[in-house]
Amino acid sequence: MADSSFAQLQATFRDFWPTVTLRSIDVERTVVVVHSISFDVPDQLIPVFPAYEERFLCMVLSLLRAPQSRVIYVTSQPIHQRVLDYYFGLVPELDTPEARTRFVAVSLVDGRNEPLSRKLLARPGAIRRIKELVGNPEFAMILPFCMTADEVALAEALAIPIYGSDPDLNWLGSKTGSRRVFAEEDVPHPVGLDVAGAADLPAALEELRARSPRARGAVLKLDKGVSGLGNALLDLERAGRDLNSAIELEDEELSVEQYLAALDDEGGIVEERIDGEVFRSPSVQLRMSPAGQVDVMSTHDQVLGGLHGHTYFGCHFPADAEYAAHIAAESLKVGRRLVREGVIGRAAVDFAAVKERSRWRPYALEINLRCGGTTHPLFALTTLTDGVYDPLAAEYRTRLGDIKHYAATDHLDSPAYRSLTPDDLLDVVAERGLGWDTGRETGVVLHMISAIAVAGRIGLTAIGDTLEEARRRYYDVKAAVDDTAARM
Repeated sequence: MADSSFAQLQATFRDFWPTVTLRSIDVERTVVVVHSISFDVPDQLIPVFPAYEERFLCMVLSLLRAPQSRVIYVTSQPIHQRVLDYYFGLVPELDTPEARTRFVAVSLVDGRNEPLSRKLLARPGAIRRIKELVGNPEFAMILPFCMTADEVALAEALAIPIYGSDPDLNWLGSKTGSRRVFAEEDVPHPVGLDVAGAADLPAALEELRARSPRARGAVLKLDKGVSGLGNALLDLERAGRDLNSAIELEDEELSVEQYLAALDDEGGIVEERIDGEVFRSPSVQLRMSPAGQVDVMSTHDQVLGGLHGHTYFGCHFPADAEYAAHIAAESLKVGRRLVREGVIGRAAVDFAAVKERSRWRPYALEINLRCGGTTHPLFALTTLTDGVYDPLAAEYRTRLGDIKHYAATDHLDSPAYRSLTPDDLLDVVAERGLGWDTGRETGVVLHMISAIAVAGRIGLTAIGDTLEEARRRYYDVKAAVDDTAARM
């Protein structure tokens, strides 16, 4: 467990929490945003890390609507001034000198491949400056991306609570921990087994075949794998003859030998591969408050890609109404268990849903005990439309009662985009009228803008009155950026 000083800080969160969730409350509050990604990712994603740190910028506008709210936004690299202008321009009434004075960007000017929280902890001067900016610690909190020992140390250094849990609870978001929670809370999930390492696989696969004789394949998952990149497919028939040749990796940068070494190091699970006439990959986003309340914030249908369709690329909101309420109810079981364990913050439950003979059957796959790819698109929608999601109706309605949908991605990319700058991107979206329409409350909100030049990649959330409209707006932006890059 984290030490008593962290526990004491977190104990103060219960009274402060209501001021965070009430958007226009007129009380003092300061939020320190530290979007630090503290887990291993493939090397090809490293250049995108500074842009990932900017994904919560749209949410900042929601906090600033309250006249006594202040935001301190920490990044590794300076945020392009035009990017900041773009976000403030999304909400015209907030694009004022007064509102801008309540937003302070703190850049460490450090592009090294190291978690942002760790970089910040290594700079006592930056810590002192943030503490001075915070002022009264009784009305302040840290908003992290995930929780590690670094985030605990950061909360202690700043002497303010953090919207996250003791890292000792991170086992609940591992693959083995997820399966344990699903089993103990009676949440339907695939047949499977824990494996401590590669030596366990032959016996585990034999037992899997016995318990699920109809299974045509299996999925092997590293215990701490992220975004599907720790997954591998197993052909059960071939595995009986030559295990290594039966393994097909999702991460093309790894060899089978490297993957099995990682399995020996961290363990994992093997489970039946869920198949059906129609297959979907929905997820449910949960919020656990310091007071022990669990809320279903959203449901999404995930858009998966990669070699075997296990890598997260984007999402559609909300999930299909035919199963959205069902997976929300199953996820509430998970959320209540997480609260009993002491979890606070955001989490998501991923599912596989298959349709057979006109009936949907969802299977829980894993718990992500952190923010994720569905967090910031929802922030964008709620910031700009001031609405709420109804998990029973599977609908999102704005403050005016209008239904909204979106299509979002972190992976709109092309090698040709590297010829563009953030200014080029913002120019083409503005000139072609593809941005946010405050009157209709539809349009496109960009994120990860700074990644376009370094990685040829951007993110966006396309919001419409229907999913079809949202998808059309998504592809309109793609076509415009493709055209602009081709003419450079």
